[in-house]
Amino acid sequence: MNTTRWRSALMATTLSFMGVCLNAATHAQTLAWVPVQSSSAAALHSSDAKVEALREATLAAQVPGAIVALPVRTGERVKAGQELARIDARMASQGAAANQAQVAAAQAQAAVAGKEYERQQRLFAKRYISQAALDNARAQWQASQAQVKALQAQAGVATTQAALHMLRAPFDAVVASVPVTLGDLALPGKPLVTLYDPVLLRVAAALTLAQAEQVRQASEVQVEIPGAANGRITVAAAQVQVLPTADAQSHTLTVRVQLPATSAAVPGAFARLWWQGAAATDGERFFVPISAVVRRAEMTGVYVRGSEGKPQLRQVRLGESRGDLVEILSGARAGEQVASEPQAAAKVR
Repeated sequence: MNTTRWRSALMATTLSFMGVCLNAATHAQTLAWVPVQSSSAAALHSSDAKVEALREATLAAQVPGAIVALPVRTGERVKAGQELARIDARMASQGAAANQAQVAAAQAQAAVAGKEYERQQRLFAKRYISQAALDNARAQWQASQAQVKALQAQAGVATTQAALHMLRAPFDAVVASVPVTLGDLALPGKPLVTLYDPVLLRVAAALTLAQAEQVRQASEVQVEIPGAANGRITVAAAQVQVLPTADAQSHTLTVRVQLPATSAAVPGAFARLWWQGAAATDGERFFVPISAVVRRAEMTGVYVRGSEGKPQLRQVRLGESRGDLVEILSGARAGEQVASEPQAAAKVR
């Protein structure tokens, strides 16, 4: 009785195993396979870059005094000529008013001297006074005029100094930082407001001499800003500048790429510069569909068709993406086939 049961159990296990193998073979035959595509097109090279502002200004105090007004905040857009900060200018205003009063007094004295000179001219014409008296009147009149000009210049200096107590935006900009608060003491050279023009932005990258030469010969470059909704930005070669001198320590050349006004980038942000390499030096390249790539933790791989038609997971190293395809830098070569549905391939044992 026990022997009969044991034989029945063994037969059931055998049939189950054969069913599993048959099922796995059936799944392996129904998998969709795609060949690894090869291409001799030039590769896209990349380098880390940084977003910079073409117009950026750090406005500092030129006169000492307490900050009595700070009408702007970080991130606010301002217009050219708009007030950004104001320093206590009561002493400067009083000094300017005193100089204006001195100018008015000197002008009055100059008017009296002018009339006296005219009277002396009439008396000299009638030979009532000597030439020396006429010359003395002319000298007094000219001295009074010079005094007026000197005081006017002093008044202008005082007025200019009073105007230095107010900081205005030099151009339409965005306020990047306001490192002071209301009531702080402003000192000459102390930064009060930093702003930049959000329309004029560029990307700067440090490249080797060979890379810079490739960028110089490229018809266009691409700028990638992580997190930006518009993806990579294509920039024409006319907007690319390669500086003529290299850094003495790193021996690299700085490449600047002007961004369009719609780039939505900010100064200091990380960016990546992409450019087309030389096809003759890049050699053959291999591509597979992005959908065929499987990622497990830190491993990236594809299911390659084995000798018996079963999928075998193989680790690969990926390169750039081109539409629905991604470059395989290592792990697969032309002539091999990969499973286009890695989830289905994972179920085949």
